[in-house]
Amino acid sequence: MRALRLASLDGPDALELVDVSEPELREGTVLIDVQAAGVSFPDLLLTRGEYQLRVEPPFTPGIEVSGVVRAASEGSGFAPGDRVSALTVLGGGWAEVALAPAGLTFPVPGSVSYGEAVALTLNYHTALFALGRRGRLRSGEAVLVHGAAGGVGTAAIQVAKAHGARVLAVASSPEKLKVAADAGADVVLDAGGDWPAQARRHTDDRGVDVVFDPVGGDRFEQSLRCLAPEGRLLVVGFAAGRIPHLEVNRVLLRQVDVVGVNWGGILAVDPDYPRKGAAEIARLAEGGKLRPVLGRRYPLADGAQALRDLASRRATGKLVIEPHPQQFT
Repeated sequence: MRALRLASLDGPDALELVDVSEPELREGTVLIDVQAAGVSFPDLLLTRGEYQLRVEPPFTPGIEVSGVVRAASEGSGFAPGDRVSALTVLGGGWAEVALAPAGLTFPVPGSVSYGEAVALTLNYHTALFALGRRGRLRSGEAVLVHGAAGGVGTAAIQVAKAHGARVLAVASSPEKLKVAADAGADVVLDAGGDWPAQARRHTDDRGVDVVFDPVGGDRFEQSLRCLAPEGRLLVVGFAAGRIPHLEVNRVLLRQVDVVGVNWGGILAVDPDYPRKGAAEIARLAEGGKLRPVLGRRYPLADGAQALRDLASRRATGKLVIEPHPQQFT
């Protein structure tokens, strides 16, 4: 089969399209003919050796896929021909065939395309876990979303709206502000302006109840300024590249929570959580409350360019790689 392999930890430039042996089915796994593979920030970090879990090259990136089950181990709950999405854990998805743990493989509703299915996997699981389990979001609360035009940002907008929240979205260009508005945001705020003050004005000077922050850096520090009393700042990631430092006296004085969000880390605590989350996401998607925003699509050979576009923060929506473009539906 064809696959993108990373020859060294030198980022996207170290990717090359090669012919490799197909993975072999093992106990507790599902073999998937890949129709769509997601492009995510963890993929970028893995190619640089900067992710919290290091994978030594050569390896195939790609931690989220959707497609058709080719074979499934006994007791997995899946059968050949099933439409599924899956998380491959630390790679293997940027290929024509991928192997995934059965516990991280999820049925895809018939109304959902393969592109939408892969967008619903990592991003929407992260958003649901962050806002629901970690953020304790309640209907009627105000949520501010950073990086609001990207895959995880648009997912957070829609998950928050599906749970009855009012959403303020922060993005860095007119194009991205439109993407956030189209995704369902009630208010869009220019990242280049005084968005903390604007957020307070749009909440009658009370502040927002929850901040969803996959950006970090200055955004994190400024977000403390616009939290309501007993608000929650959700630390989702550090796309800006700088891990911020927290002056805990500000947490004490403002009576706010700073909450870590590590979806992968919950597996050791609650192994059944991914399937419970997947069932909730499928229910909301079939009900029309989640509409994944798909960005640019790339052939398998252009996976490196997909990562460059993600790294440059030019991308909007969920970027998707198509190993079989003619079959992408």
